Amino acid sequence: MNAYQEIFWKKYIAQAKLDVTYASYTKVSRSWNDENPACPFNRLYLIMEGEGFVRIGEQVFYPKPGELYLLPAGSDQAYGTISDDTFGKFWCHFSAKIGDLDLFQILHVSPFIKVNGLEMFKEKFERLISWSKDNTMTSELRLHAALLDLIADYIEQSPSMKLSIGGTPTFEKMNNVLDYMAAHLSEQVSIEELAQITHYHPNYFINAFKQFTGYSPIHYMNHLRAEKAKDLLLTTELSVSQIAESFGMELSYFSRMFKEHTGFKPTGFRELRPR
Repeated sequence: MNAYQEIFWKKYIAQAKLDVTYASYTKVSRSWNDENPACPFNRLYLIMEGEGFVRIGEQVFYPKPGELYLLPAGSDQAYGTISDDTFGKFWCHFSAKIGDLDLFQILHVSPFIKVNGLEMFKEKFERLISWSKDNTMTSELRLHAALLDLIADYIEQSPSMKLSIGGTPTFEKMNNVLDYMAAHLSEQVSIEELAQITHYHPNYFINAFKQFTGYSPIHYMNHLRAEKAKDLLLTTELSVSQIAESFGMELSYFSRMFKEHTGFKPTGFRELRPR
């Protein structure tokens, strides 16, 4: 994955729309047992005590205290007890959608982590539960922030993580477009040229691209140029005129474009460089 793709995918997964169905702490009963084929939501289980099992697809796990499990939406999920020493667990049911896809259909992580800092995770779940029961105007913002914090911790501590960027034809086509755009920043690439890569009609391509990235093709191309220009301004001695020329732009247009995307004039941004 090149630097431009990395920038895109970091911003892309951050677009996930969250909805917390329920969050709580439970000491489960001996009868705790269920199967959920193609479960439509995600489950987080932080095991604090006891024993039992969870199944994700064909994989069966026997969670231990201090482990945090993620049962991703769309998977066949099951759980149950195996003795009278049942689970005591913090848990959360939630959805995380990017367009029509679930976040964890795009971002594949390990089914569980051995948490680094159990007390810290316990406090984070307690905050999540508290905000899920709060009715103030900002409670949903706080609730989403608490869940995002847990998701970020899970991803960071996951032993494995990979992006599934070829799961659908649209993903494959748009990823090819992103590659092409990153390789042709110095050229005036037309909508027709980009549409040919996907074999879409130009009008359909514009709508599909905006749905996929959140940007129009021109705006996204200039976003890539602005990111590259930021790097050049901070790490090289190239003049602003030279940087503008490297993108095939007139100086005045480049300066306007850069300010639109960063809030700074190029010379002002260069002054942020550490002395």
